[in-house]
Amino acid sequence: MTIHRSALRTLALSSFLMAVPFQAALAQDAAAVGERLKSVLASQGIELTWSGISGDASAVVISGASFAVTGVPDKTTLGDVTLSDITEEDGAYTIGKVTLPNYSVTEDGATIDISGISLTGLKLPAEGDSDPVAALMLYETAAMESLTVRMGDKIPFSMDQLHFEITPPADGEPMEFSGAAEKFTADLTLVDDAESKKTMEALGYQTISGYFELAGSWQPTDGRLELSQYDISIDNAGTIGFTFDLGGYTPAFIKSMQDVQKQMAAQPEGADSSAQGLAMLGLMQQLTFHSASLRFDDDSLTGKILDFLAAQQGMKGPDLANQAKAIVPFLMAQLNNPELTTQVTAAVSAYLDEPKSIEVSAEPANAVPFAVIMAGAMSPSPQDLTKTLGVTVTANED
Repeated sequence: MTIHRSALRTLALSSFLMAVPFQAALAQDAAAVGERLKSVLASQGIELTWSGISGDASAVVISGASFAVTGVPDKTTLGDVTLSDITEEDGAYTIGKVTLPNYSVTEDGATIDISGISLTGLKLPAEGDSDPVAALMLYETAAMESLTVRMGDKIPFSMDQLHFEITPPADGEPMEFSGAAEKFTADLTLVDDAESKKTMEALGYQTISGYFELAGSWQPTDGRLELSQYDISIDNAGTIGFTFDLGGYTPAFIKSMQDVQKQMAAQPEGADSSAQGLAMLGLMQQLTFHSASLRFDDDSLTGKILDFLAAQQGMKGPDLANQAKAIVPFLMAQLNNPELTTQVTAAVSAYLDEPKSIEVSAEPANAVPFAVIMAGAMSPSPQDLTKTLGVTVTANED
């Protein structure tokens, strides 16, 4: 399906909500609150402008608000943004609730409508605050009631009740976060590629619906970032889940990444950005790998795919499954890892006999620096990475 520039603007709006990632005396005047918000957003690489600002000590309306990523000429218009239940202490502001107007844009035949956007518990650090965590503009909750993409009388994609929750780090404890979209729907009959469309029809997935959930934690002191859940579930198909555990993702690392991104954004179109690219690679080497996993829980998708592929070859699904099981050992032999080959062969055989779940995990005995991973990937024997990272494959396990 063609991805329109309007869809990219919508993603930019979502990024604005997530980047604007908490009570005491009365706040100062409306202009002071607005300027503080603008200043803190600028440190995050977001330029906020407005046509007017009004309000009193506890509520502010920013009229005609728009924002742009630093170095990018295109602006996204937000309209009138309301900041309510504002309090101030020692120059730091807590905004009880940020309410954005409903948003709609039409471009290249696609109309995107977003409604019910809000944040609660947004923290704006005081000017000169050296706390790197405060500079991240953490919030307590973010929500969007609905997002709908329309093309004529068709709705290629919609999402309802998207929300995120954050518990800020305190007393040495890590920050915890979670989120979900309660429902999304996609119309696959609008896929451009004829063969892909035919496949979706044969599998019975002209329209799909489902939800996603995520959860994790972040410890700013040592940069330990864990995504303990990221599940995308599609009705009558299955759930794919991803997790990871990294080290070194400190506030200083985040700031350095933002600086490099600003430099890249400021580069004229066509300019050589190899220096910034090398700087980004250098930063990535500060990270360490602790674990990751990719898991699929089947809800009839595997059987449908086997039957579909078997029918194209004049076979039956179980016969194709047996054929696949016989091929796996030969494919795995290229990795020169007999233990993993035996494990994968057993897991794939068990899964194809009774599709429940299959999971690929990487959990080395000790944390592995990203520099080692990058060097291993570029070495003459990249297959050795499976041993370095402690890769395992299991099937039908809870």
